[in-house]
Amino acid sequence: MPSSSPSTTAATSPTDPTARSARDGSGSATTSPHAYDAGLLLLRLVLGLTMAAHGSQKLFGWFGGGGIDGTGQFFTMSGYPAGNAMAVVAGLTEVLGGLGLAVGLLTPLAGAAVVGTMVNAIAVTWGGGFFLPKGNEYELLLTAGAAALALTGPGRYAADRFLPVLKAHRLAYGAAALVVGLATAGVILLLRK
Repeated sequence: MPSSSPSTTAATSPTDPTARSARDGSGSATTSPHAYDAGLLLLRLVLGLTMAAHGSQKLFGWFGGGGIDGTGQFFTMSGYPAGNAMAVVAGLTEVLGGLGLAVGLLTPLAGAAVVGTMVNAIAVTWGGGFFLPKGNEYELLLTAGAAALALTGPGRYAADRFLPVLKAHRLAYGAAALVVGLATAGVILLLRK
């Protein structure tokens, strides 16, 4: 009777919590665990760098942005107090949260930072319908992506793998971070006129 190699048994064992292989009807593995990690890396890079670019528009006026003064005027017109201060807070949150997502560093907090910022963006664009140019489909998509990353974790190809506490991502970390992000967004929205 042929024996199974340890690597084959470990990769296909239903009791192995790290094995993430999907099975087709024949019982053979159809999805590599690296596929999930590569997909999360792609999502983190695109979403994170997009948010970091948005933040740099607010902070530095890059990519056609208004800089602190132009963004501050927008915040003031949108009902937020201290427009320039809000521009700095939003810009820093987007840059740091976006870069955190891109490299997979403190992923639950980075995702929650993006979610908090985007909840405020949705509040500003609310009422214009769902679809662009006046709707909020774009903001909603960024919010959902950031929340999903906060909940799932960054995958193996991330800086969090080198942090002892976050090496093994837990759903509770992501959920707690999202609660903090949403509470912070709520406080900022209460300041809005």
